[in-house]
Amino acid sequence: MMKSGFVSLIGRPNVGKSTLLNAIIGKKVAITSSTAQTTRNMIQGIYHEKDLQIIFVDTPGIHKPQNKLGKFLNQQAYYSIHDVDVILFLTDVTQKLGSGDKFILEKLKEVDVPVILVLNKIDKIPYEMVLPKISEYKDVFPFQEIIPISATKHRNIKELIQTISNYLTDDVSYYDNHTITNVSMTFSISELIREKVLYFTKEEVPHSVACVVEDISEDKNNVSISASIIVDRENLKKILVGKNGSMIKKIGIESRKDIEELLNRKVYLDLRVKVVQNWRDKDQFLNQLGYDNFYE
Repeated sequence: MMKSGFVSLIGRPNVGKSTLLNAIIGKKVAITSSTAQTTRNMIQGIYHEKDLQIIFVDTPGIHKPQNKLGKFLNQQAYYSIHDVDVILFLTDVTQKLGSGDKFILEKLKEVDVPVILVLNKIDKIPYEMVLPKISEYKDVFPFQEIIPISATKHRNIKELIQTISNYLTDDVSYYDNHTITNVSMTFSISELIREKVLYFTKEEVPHSVACVVEDISEDKNNVSISASIIVDRENLKKILVGKNGSMIKKIGIESRKDIEELLNRKVYLDLRVKVVQNWRDKDQFLNQLGYDNFYE
């Protein structure tokens, strides 16, 4: 008998939600970075097994918003906890149970959906420290299940999937067996470029960076892509361009490799950097990037 359903990944920024999603799906469907708020859109990853289909919704990390973009990210995350079958509350066991975790858990108390606590990064701490962590969280929320995992080491991923399947009640396939994500190709390309920006610039370029694919043309063997990296200050543009264009060249080379793997085609990538001051507070620009006024 077929079992299917929707699962939301919720947690503070940088606890490993996108890494876990990629580990479950077996391919990169969400970009990862040590930079907080890397995920900006609700990205669906679809897990397939015989007679089992799980649609995972990877959400932006819930945080205290500083601008319109931040408010939009929170709205997305809050919206995703409704109309799902299971919520995975993901935490980083190397971090203390903090006010941010408690804030999210208070929100989850308002929702009539089973919540599974997923303690991530157990490979980073001694085994004897896991049980005290479990006890700490059990004291603040009535979790249906508690599962320690390591997304990077793929530890307990199968156990997590099996546990989730116990709570699924739908009996239809929402996607065909070859579909692993709902996001568009253009979005995936822009995210792969943004991932390389975050990877190579690290602390130098903060969260105020976006990527827009402006044109895609193709023939039988090649794909030509024009894209812009958007920042809000001139000094950030200088960092991204680098001395004699060295940084933008490095970002372009590594982005192109991932895009070629994604498209399975030869790719020509024209990458530029543009300054749009205060873009994270401009409705028109947020709409252009797809960050619209989400369910206000």
